[in-house]
Amino acid sequence: MCMPCLKTTEQKGEINSMYEFMSAAMPWIAIGLALAIFIARNAGRKKKQDKKEDYGAEGMALGMCLGTAVATSLHTDIGVGLTVGMLLGLVIGSSMEKEQEQ
Repeated sequence: MCMPCLKTTEQKGEINSMYEFMSAAMPWIAIGLALAIFIARNAGRKKKQDKKEDYGAEGMALGMCLGTAVATSLHTDIGVGLTVGMLLGLVIGSSMEKEQEQ
C-alpha cells in the first residue's frame, strides 16, 4: 500500500490501528442500530395494536445476500458486509407495507 503523504512509520502505524479499530467496531455498531430499530418497531406496534405487515424480514434476507456479495466483490470483511446489508434491508423493507388481503 503506497501512502506518499505519510512520512514516518509511526504515522503508518496510526492509520493501520485506526483501520483495525473501525473493522472491529463496525459490526457492533450495525448490530446496535439493528436492535434499536427492532425495539422501536415493536414499541410502536404495541401502542397501535393495528398490525401493519411490512417486508422487514424479506428485506433482511435479501440484504444479507447482497451485502455478502458486495463485500466479497470488494474484497472486504464479509461480516461487515453481512451486517450492513441486513441493516439496510431491514430499513428498506420496513418502509414498505404489504397490501391487506381481504
